[in-house]
Amino acid sequence: MAKTKLFSEFQLRDVKLKNSIVASPMWQYRGDTGHPTDWHLMNLGRLADGGAGLVFQEGTIVSPNGRGTVGDIGIWDDEMIPEYARIVSLIRENGAVPGIQLMHAGRKGRMISAADGGGPLTAEHGIDGWEEWEVVAPSALAHPGYPPPRELERSEILSLVDDWIAAARRAAAAGYDVLDIHAAHGYLIHEFLSSASNIRTDDYGGSFENRLRFLAEIVEGVRAVWPASKPIFLRLSVIDGVGWEIEDSVKLVKRIAPLGIDLIDCSSGGMTGAVLTASVYGYQAHLAEAIRRETGVPTSAVGLIAHAQQAEDILRSGSADLVFLARELIYNPNWPIDAAQKLGDDVGYSVANRRAGYFLDRRTTVMPDFRPSTFTTPDEI
Repeated sequence: MAKTKLFSEFQLRDVKLKNSIVASPMWQYRGDTGHPTDWHLMNLGRLADGGAGLVFQEGTIVSPNGRGTVGDIGIWDDEMIPEYARIVSLIRENGAVPGIQLMHAGRKGRMISAADGGGPLTAEHGIDGWEEWEVVAPSALAHPGYPPPRELERSEILSLVDDWIAAARRAAAAGYDVLDIHAAHGYLIHEFLSSASNIRTDDYGGSFENRLRFLAEIVEGVRAVWPASKPIFLRLSVIDGVGWEIEDSVKLVKRIAPLGIDLIDCSSGGMTGAVLTASVYGYQAHLAEAIRRETGVPTSAVGLIAHAQQAEDILRSGSADLVFLARELIYNPNWPIDAAQKLGDDVGYSVANRRAGYFLDRRTTVMPDFRPSTFTTPDEI
Protein backbone atom coordinates (compact mmCIF):
# COMPACT_ATOMS: atom_id res chain seq x y z
CA MET A 1 0.00 0.00 0.00
CA ALA A 2 1.26 3.46 -0.89
CA LYS A 3 2.33 5.62 2.01
CA THR A 4 2.36 8.93 0.14
CA LYS A 5 -0.43 11.06 -1.30
CA LEU A 6 1.35 11.09 -4.65
CA PHE A 7 1.09 7.33 -5.05
CA SER A 8 -2.29 6.80 -3.41
CA GLU A 9 -5.23 5.92 -5.64
CA PHE A 10 -7.53 8.76 -6.66
CA GLN A 11 -11.04 8.28 -7.97
CA LEU A 12 -13.55 10.49 -9.77
CA ARG A 13 -16.88 8.92 -10.67
CA ASP A 14 -16.05 5.32 -11.63
CA VAL A 15 -12.56 6.08 -12.95
CA LYS A 16 -9.75 5.17 -10.57
CA LEU A 17 -6.18 6.43 -11.05
CA LYS A 18 -3.36 4.37 -9.56
CA ASN A 19 -1.63 7.59 -8.48
CA SER A 20 -2.05 11.37 -8.65
CA ILE A 21 0.51 11.98 -11.40
CA VAL A 22 -0.91 13.26 -14.67
CA ALA A 23 0.89 13.59 -17.99
CA SER A 24 -0.43 16.96 -19.09
CA PRO A 25 -1.66 17.53 -22.66
CA MET A 26 1.45 18.46 -24.67
CA TRP A 27 1.29 19.62 -28.28
CA GLN A 28 3.46 17.58 -30.62
CA TYR A 29 2.81 19.35 -33.96
CA ARG A 30 3.20 15.98 -35.65
CA GLY A 31 -0.31 15.35 -37.00
CA ASP A 32 -0.98 14.47 -40.64
CA THR A 33 -3.94 16.54 -41.93
CA GLY A 34 -5.48 16.23 -38.48
CA HIS A 35 -4.78 12.52 -38.06
CA PRO A 36 -2.50 11.08 -35.36
CA THR A 37 0.63 9.24 -36.43
CA ASP A 38 2.95 6.62 -34.98
CA TRP A 39 4.72 9.47 -33.21
CA HIS A 40 1.67 10.01 -31.03
CA LEU A 41 1.40 6.29 -30.32
CA MET A 42 5.05 6.18 -29.25
CA ASN A 43 5.00 9.37 -27.22
CA LEU A 44 1.83 8.63 -25.25
CA GLY A 45 2.79 4.99 -24.82
CA ARG A 46 6.10 5.85 -23.19
CA LEU A 47 4.38 8.27 -20.79
CA ALA A 48 2.01 5.50 -19.74
CA ASP A 49 4.87 3.04 -19.45
CA GLY A 50 6.74 5.52 -17.26
CA GLY A 51 4.16 5.25 -14.49
CA ALA A 52 1.80 8.23 -14.73
CA GLY A 53 -1.69 7.47 -13.44
CA LEU A 54 -3.44 9.51 -16.14
CA VAL A 55 -2.01 10.27 -19.59
CA PHE A 56 -3.63 13.05 -21.60
CA GLN A 57 -3.49 13.28 -25.33
CA GLU A 58 -2.63 16.75 -26.57
CA GLY A 59 -5.36 19.29 -27.27
CA THR A 60 -7.43 17.61 -29.96
CA ILE A 61 -9.37 19.86 -32.32
CA VAL A 62 -13.16 19.62 -32.67
CA SER A 63 -13.42 21.10 -36.20
CA PRO A 64 -10.90 21.67 -39.03
CA ASN A 65 -10.79 25.47 -38.82
CA GLY A 66 -10.16 25.20 -35.09
CA ARG A 67 -6.59 24.06 -35.60
CA GLY A 68 -3.81 26.17 -34.17
CA THR A 69 -1.14 24.78 -36.53
CA VAL A 70 -0.96 22.44 -39.50
CA GLY A 71 0.46 19.77 -37.19
CA ASP A 72 -2.52 19.74 -34.81
CA ILE A 73 -4.57 16.58 -34.51
CA GLY A 74 -8.35 16.52 -34.53
CA ILE A 75 -11.33 14.31 -33.93
CA TRP A 76 -13.85 15.84 -36.31
CA ASP A 77 -14.55 12.73 -38.39
CA ASP A 78 -15.81 9.26 -37.47
CA GLU A 79 -13.01 7.77 -39.59
CA MET A 80 -10.56 9.01 -36.96
CA ILE A 81 -12.06 6.90 -34.15
CA PRO A 82 -10.07 3.70 -34.86
CA GLU A 83 -6.82 5.67 -34.98
CA TYR A 84 -7.44 6.99 -31.49
CA ALA A 85 -8.74 3.66 -30.21
CA ARG A 86 -5.29 2.24 -31.01
CA ILE A 87 -3.66 4.91 -28.84
CA VAL A 88 -6.18 4.37 -26.04
CA SER A 89 -5.45 0.65 -26.06
CA LEU A 90 -1.69 1.18 -25.74
CA ILE A 91 -2.04 3.66 -22.86
CA ARG A 92 -4.35 1.32 -20.99
CA GLU A 93 -2.17 -1.74 -21.63
CA ASN A 94 0.71 0.13 -19.99
CA GLY A 95 -1.21 0.77 -16.79
CA ALA A 96 -2.45 4.34 -17.22
CA VAL A 97 -5.88 5.86 -17.68
CA PRO A 98 -6.27 7.44 -21.16
CA GLY A 99 -7.48 11.04 -21.33
CA ILE A 100 -8.22 13.46 -24.16
CA GLN A 101 -8.35 17.25 -24.19
CA LEU A 102 -10.79 18.87 -26.64
CA MET A 103 -10.30 22.39 -27.94
CA HIS A 104 -10.70 24.99 -30.67
CA ALA A 105 -7.94 27.56 -31.18
CA GLY A 106 -10.24 30.44 -32.13
CA ARG A 107 -8.31 33.57 -33.07
CA LYS A 108 -5.06 31.78 -32.21
CA GLY A 109 -5.54 29.57 -35.24
CA ARG A 110 -3.55 29.29 -38.48
CA MET A 111 -0.21 29.78 -36.77
CA ILE A 112 3.31 28.46 -37.14
CA SER A 113 4.19 26.32 -34.14
CA ALA A 114 6.36 27.92 -31.48
CA ALA A 115 8.92 25.18 -32.07
CA ASP A 116 9.14 26.31 -35.70
CA GLY A 117 9.50 29.99 -34.91
CA GLY A 118 5.90 31.05 -34.31
CA GLY A 119 3.95 33.77 -36.06
CA PRO A 120 0.98 33.72 -38.44
CA LEU A 121 0.82 31.28 -41.32
CA THR A 122 1.07 33.08 -44.69
CA ALA A 123 1.36 32.23 -48.39
CA GLU A 124 5.13 32.35 -48.02
CA HIS A 125 5.04 29.13 -46.00
CA GLY A 126 3.77 27.17 -48.98
CA ILE A 127 0.97 25.32 -47.16
CA ASP A 128 -1.79 24.21 -49.54
CA GLY A 129 -5.23 25.48 -48.65
CA TRP A 130 -4.06 28.00 -46.09
CA GLU A 131 -6.37 30.70 -47.48
CA GLU A 132 -9.43 28.47 -46.99
CA TRP A 133 -8.43 27.98 -43.36
CA GLU A 134 -10.57 30.72 -41.89
CA VAL A 135 -9.80 32.04 -38.42
CA VAL A 136 -12.90 32.81 -36.36
CA ALA A 137 -13.58 34.22 -32.90
CA PRO A 138 -16.41 35.72 -30.85
CA SER A 139 -15.38 39.20 -32.04
CA ALA A 140 -13.16 40.56 -34.80
CA LEU A 141 -10.38 41.43 -32.35
CA ALA A 142 -6.90 40.18 -33.20
CA HIS A 143 -4.60 38.23 -30.94
CA PRO A 144 -1.54 40.47 -30.49
CA GLY A 145 0.74 40.15 -33.53
CA TYR A 146 -1.77 38.23 -35.67
CA PRO A 147 -4.40 39.14 -38.29
CA PRO A 148 -7.91 39.84 -37.04
CA PRO A 149 -10.34 36.91 -37.10
CA ARG A 150 -13.85 36.93 -38.54
CA GLU A 151 -16.61 37.36 -35.98
CA LEU A 152 -18.77 34.27 -35.65
CA GLU A 153 -22.41 34.41 -36.64
CA ARG A 154 -24.84 33.23 -33.99
CA SER A 155 -25.75 30.19 -36.08
CA GLU A 156 -22.06 29.28 -36.29
CA ILE A 157 -21.75 29.38 -32.51
CA LEU A 158 -24.56 26.86 -32.22
CA SER A 159 -22.85 24.71 -34.85
CA LEU A 160 -19.59 24.84 -32.88
CA VAL A 161 -21.39 23.59 -29.77
CA ASP A 162 -22.56 20.67 -31.89
CA ASP A 163 -18.94 20.10 -32.99
CA TRP A 164 -17.85 19.77 -29.37
CA ILE A 165 -20.65 17.34 -28.65
CA ALA A 166 -19.80 15.23 -31.71
CA ALA A 167 -16.11 15.24 -30.77
CA ALA A 168 -16.96 14.05 -27.24
CA ARG A 169 -19.12 11.27 -28.66
CA ARG A 170 -16.20 10.13 -30.85
CA ALA A 171 -13.81 10.30 -27.90
CA ALA A 172 -16.15 8.07 -25.92
CA ALA A 173 -16.35 5.64 -28.84
CA ALA A 174 -12.53 5.53 -28.98
CA GLY A 175 -12.48 4.54 -25.31
CA TYR A 176 -11.01 7.53 -23.45
CA ASP A 177 -11.84 7.56 -19.74
CA VAL A 178 -11.30 11.25 -18.95
CA LEU A 179 -12.20 14.28 -21.05
CA ASP A 180 -10.71 17.73 -20.50
CA ILE A 181 -12.43 20.81 -21.99
CA HIS A 182 -9.83 23.45 -22.83
CA ALA A 183 -11.26 26.82 -21.81
CA ALA A 184 -7.92 28.54 -21.13
CA HIS A 185 -4.83 30.09 -22.74
CA GLY A 186 -6.61 32.50 -25.06
CA TYR A 187 -8.29 29.83 -27.18
CA LEU A 188 -11.89 29.99 -28.35
CA ILE A 189 -13.80 29.30 -25.13
CA HIS A 190 -11.51 31.63 -23.19
CA GLU A 191 -12.10 34.27 -25.87
CA PHE A 192 -15.83 34.07 -25.17
CA LEU A 193 -15.26 34.33 -21.41
CA SER A 194 -13.06 37.42 -21.51
CA SER A 195 -14.48 40.91 -22.03
CA ALA A 196 -11.11 41.79 -23.58
CA SER A 197 -11.79 39.50 -26.56
CA ASN A 198 -15.59 39.33 -26.54
CA ILE A 199 -17.42 42.56 -27.31
CA ARG A 200 -20.53 40.92 -28.77
CA THR A 201 -23.88 42.59 -28.18
CA ASP A 202 -26.05 39.48 -28.48
CA ASP A 203 -26.72 36.82 -25.84
CA TYR A 204 -23.15 35.49 -26.13
CA GLY A 205 -21.54 38.76 -25.05
CA GLY A 206 -21.82 41.61 -22.61
CA SER A 207 -22.78 40.33 -19.15
CA PHE A 208 -20.81 37.72 -17.24
CA GLU A 209 -23.61 35.21 -17.67
CA ASN A 210 -23.79 35.83 -21.41
CA ARG A 211 -20.05 35.37 -21.81
CA LEU A 212 -20.35 32.03 -19.96
CA ARG A 213 -23.16 30.85 -22.24
CA PHE A 214 -20.93 29.20 -24.89
CA LEU A 215 -19.02 27.22 -22.25
CA ALA A 216 -22.21 26.27 -20.41
CA GLU A 217 -23.81 24.95 -23.60
CA ILE A 218 -20.68 22.95 -24.41
CA VAL A 219 -20.51 21.43 -20.93
CA GLU A 220 -24.19 20.53 -20.94
CA GLY A 221 -23.96 19.01 -24.40
CA VAL A 222 -20.75 17.10 -23.74
CA ARG A 223 -22.00 15.78 -20.41
CA ALA A 224 -25.13 14.47 -22.14
CA VAL A 225 -23.11 12.25 -24.50
CA TRP A 226 -20.09 11.49 -22.32
CA PRO A 227 -20.58 8.36 -20.16
CA ALA A 228 -22.01 9.21 -16.74
CA SER A 229 -19.40 6.92 -15.18
CA LYS A 230 -16.51 9.01 -16.53
CA PRO A 231 -15.27 12.43 -15.33
CA ILE A 232 -14.94 15.69 -17.23
CA PHE A 233 -12.17 18.18 -16.40
CA LEU A 234 -12.18 21.88 -17.26
CA ARG A 235 -8.93 23.73 -17.93
CA LEU A 236 -9.12 27.40 -16.93
CA SER A 237 -6.78 30.34 -16.98
CA VAL A 238 -7.67 31.18 -13.39
CA ILE A 239 -6.15 34.62 -14.00
CA ASP A 240 -5.41 35.87 -17.51
CA GLY A 241 -3.72 39.25 -17.19
CA VAL A 242 -6.39 41.19 -19.11
CA GLY A 243 -9.03 41.56 -16.43
CA TRP A 244 -10.03 38.01 -15.51
CA GLU A 245 -9.21 37.38 -11.86
CA ILE A 246 -9.48 34.55 -9.33
CA GLU A 247 -12.85 35.88 -8.20
CA ASP A 248 -14.18 35.49 -11.75
CA SER A 249 -12.94 31.91 -11.89
CA VAL A 250 -14.55 31.10 -8.55
CA LYS A 251 -17.83 32.53 -9.81
CA LEU A 252 -17.51 30.56 -13.06
CA VAL A 253 -16.77 27.27 -11.30
CA LYS A 254 -19.74 27.66 -8.98
CA ARG A 255 -21.95 28.21 -12.04
CA ILE A 256 -20.44 25.58 -14.38
CA ALA A 257 -19.37 22.68 -12.12
CA PRO A 258 -22.96 21.64 -11.31
CA LEU A 259 -23.50 21.04 -15.04
CA GLY A 260 -21.16 18.07 -14.88
CA ILE A 261 -17.56 19.17 -14.29
CA ASP A 262 -15.60 16.98 -11.87
CA LEU A 263 -12.24 18.75 -11.62
CA ILE A 264 -10.79 22.16 -12.49
CA ASP A 265 -7.45 22.03 -14.29
CA CYS A 266 -5.88 25.29 -13.08
CA SER A 267 -3.53 27.28 -15.29
CA SER A 268 -3.11 30.97 -16.18
CA GLY A 269 -2.44 33.46 -18.94
CA GLY A 270 -2.60 32.95 -22.68
CA MET A 271 -4.41 36.06 -23.79
CA THR A 272 -1.29 38.15 -24.26
CA GLY A 273 1.33 35.72 -22.99
CA ALA A 274 2.36 34.58 -19.55
CA VAL A 275 0.87 36.28 -16.50
CA LEU A 276 2.89 34.64 -13.75
CA THR A 277 6.65 34.38 -14.06
CA ALA A 278 7.76 30.77 -14.17
CA SER A 279 10.71 31.39 -11.90
CA VAL A 280 9.71 29.37 -8.85
CA TYR A 281 8.67 25.74 -8.55
CA GLY A 282 4.91 25.20 -8.53
CA TYR A 283 4.27 28.84 -9.39
CA GLN A 284 0.59 28.22 -10.22
CA ALA A 285 -0.26 25.87 -7.34
CA HIS A 286 -1.81 28.70 -5.32
CA LEU A 287 -4.43 29.10 -8.07
CA ALA A 288 -5.50 25.48 -7.65
CA GLU A 289 -5.57 25.94 -3.88
CA ALA A 290 -7.80 29.03 -4.14
CA ILE A 291 -10.32 27.38 -6.47
CA ARG A 292 -10.43 24.22 -4.35
CA ARG A 293 -10.89 26.19 -1.12
CA GLU A 294 -13.55 28.58 -2.44
CA THR A 295 -15.64 26.12 -4.45
CA GLY A 296 -15.09 22.68 -2.94
CA VAL A 297 -14.45 21.30 -6.42
CA PRO A 298 -11.35 19.09 -6.88
CA THR A 299 -8.45 20.76 -8.69
CA SER A 300 -5.14 20.00 -10.33
CA ALA A 301 -1.93 22.00 -10.16
CA VAL A 302 0.40 22.52 -13.11
CA GLY A 303 3.54 24.55 -13.77
CA LEU A 304 7.16 23.81 -12.85
CA ILE A 305 6.34 20.75 -10.80
CA ALA A 306 9.64 18.93 -11.07
CA HIS A 307 10.55 17.26 -7.78
CA ALA A 308 8.97 14.32 -5.99
CA GLN A 309 8.79 15.96 -2.55
CA GLN A 310 7.43 19.15 -4.10
CA ALA A 311 4.59 17.21 -5.75
CA GLU A 312 3.88 15.35 -2.52
CA ASP A 313 3.77 18.62 -0.57
CA ILE A 314 1.27 20.16 -3.00
CA LEU A 315 -1.08 17.23 -2.50
CA ARG A 316 -0.54 16.83 1.23
CA SER A 317 -1.14 20.55 1.89
CA GLY A 318 -4.50 20.35 0.15
CA SER A 319 -3.54 22.75 -2.61
CA ALA A 320 -4.67 20.28 -5.28
CA ASP A 321 -5.88 16.74 -5.81
CA LEU A 322 -3.72 15.96 -8.85
CA VAL A 323 -0.40 17.23 -10.18
CA PHE A 324 0.06 17.75 -13.91
CA LEU A 325 3.58 17.39 -15.29
CA ALA A 326 4.63 18.38 -18.80
CA ARG A 327 8.21 19.39 -19.53
CA GLU A 328 9.56 17.31 -16.68
CA LEU A 329 8.05 14.25 -18.36
CA ILE A 330 9.65 15.28 -21.65
CA TYR A 331 12.96 15.35 -19.79
CA ASN A 332 12.26 12.08 -18.01
CA PRO A 333 9.20 10.01 -19.04
CA ASN A 334 10.05 7.70 -16.12
CA TRP A 335 9.72 10.47 -13.55
CA PRO A 336 7.01 8.58 -11.61
CA ILE A 337 9.30 5.56 -11.18
CA ASP A 338 12.07 7.83 -9.92
CA ALA A 339 9.70 9.74 -7.64
CA ALA A 340 8.53 6.56 -5.92
CA GLN A 341 12.14 5.70 -5.07
CA LYS A 342 13.01 9.18 -3.84
CA LEU A 343 9.96 9.30 -1.59
CA GLY A 344 10.64 5.79 -0.31
CA ASP A 345 7.09 4.82 -1.14
CA ASP A 346 6.07 1.20 -0.67
CA VAL A 347 4.67 1.20 -4.22
CA GLY A 348 8.31 0.87 -5.24
CA TYR A 349 9.01 -0.18 -8.80
CA SER A 350 5.47 -1.43 -9.31
CA VAL A 351 4.63 2.04 -10.64
CA ALA A 352 6.39 0.82 -13.80
CA ASN A 353 4.88 -1.82 -16.02
CA ARG A 354 5.02 -5.33 -14.57
CA ARG A 355 8.05 -6.59 -16.49
CA ALA A 356 10.14 -3.45 -16.02
CA GLY A 357 9.18 -3.32 -12.35
CA TYR A 358 10.26 -6.91 -11.87
CA PHE A 359 13.75 -6.38 -13.24
CA LEU A 360 14.32 -3.07 -11.48
CA ASP A 361 13.19 -4.53 -8.18
CA ARG A 362 15.32 -7.62 -8.73
CA ARG A 363 18.41 -5.47 -9.18
CA THR A 364 17.93 -3.75 -5.83
CA THR A 365 17.09 -7.06 -4.16
CA VAL A 366 20.35 -8.58 -5.37
CA MET A 367 22.33 -5.44 -4.64
CA PRO A 368 20.51 -3.39 -1.95
CA ASP A 369 23.09 -0.60 -1.93
CA PHE A 370 22.92 -0.06 -5.67
CA ARG A 371 22.86 3.66 -6.48
CA PRO A 372 23.51 4.45 -10.17
CA SER A 373 24.62 8.01 -9.38
CA THR A 374 27.51 6.76 -7.23
CA PHE A 375 29.27 5.13 -10.18
CA THR A 376 31.61 7.55 -11.88
CA THR A 377 33.83 5.36 -14.06
CA PRO A 378 33.32 2.17 -16.05
CA ASP A 379 35.86 0.40 -13.83
CA GLU A 380 33.58 0.83 -10.85
CA ILE A 381 30.62 -0.89 -12.50
